[in-house]
Amino acid sequence: MEAKSPKESLIVNTDQVMINDLNNYNTLFGGVLMKKLDNNATLSARRHARVKECVTASTDSIDFLHPIHQTDSVCVESFVSYTGNRSMEIFCKVIAEDMITGERRMAATAFLTFVALDEDKKPVQVPDVVPETEEEKFLYESGEERAKTRRIRRKHSKELTEIIGLEKPWEKEGEYVGTNASQS
Repeated sequence: MEAKSPKESLIVNTDQVMINDLNNYNTLFGGVLMKKLDNNATLSARRHARVKECVTASTDSIDFLHPIHQTDSVCVESFVSYTGNRSMEIFCKVIAEDMITGERRMAATAFLTFVALDEDKKPVQVPDVVPETEEEKFLYESGEERAKTRRIRRKHSKELTEIIGLEKPWEKEGEYVGTNASQS
């Protein structure tokens, strides 16, 4: 399987901010941006692996650096920054541009991890990535450390799921939960 350059998986998507995308502070809802990131990253993963289906394994981090306003455009760039055997780390950057002044700022950065699937929904091996630019090399060289952190976090999550319960909070034996008197 031939290694690929990050630019081969580059997806760039620019959108305007609509009024229904705003929160009560008149800035873009974080969840709206998260959906844009996931959509972009999915396309980068599929382009890199050249498969019909890729699934999000984790959203490793999203750092909201500057608010995005209704007067801004939102440009999401994503590409494969690091690969494991069957997983792909996708780096996303979000550039907000004030459409009136032309001022551009880095609004957010994110790392998501995807797994490529075959026709039977089984994980498949993905091509390695060969960084070329200074940005790509920095991301690639720090990728193994992020992969280790993901493995530790995944192990912790599995341990946590063995401890936490599935019962509904209001049905816990012998406990009163809630503030509404009608629940007692």
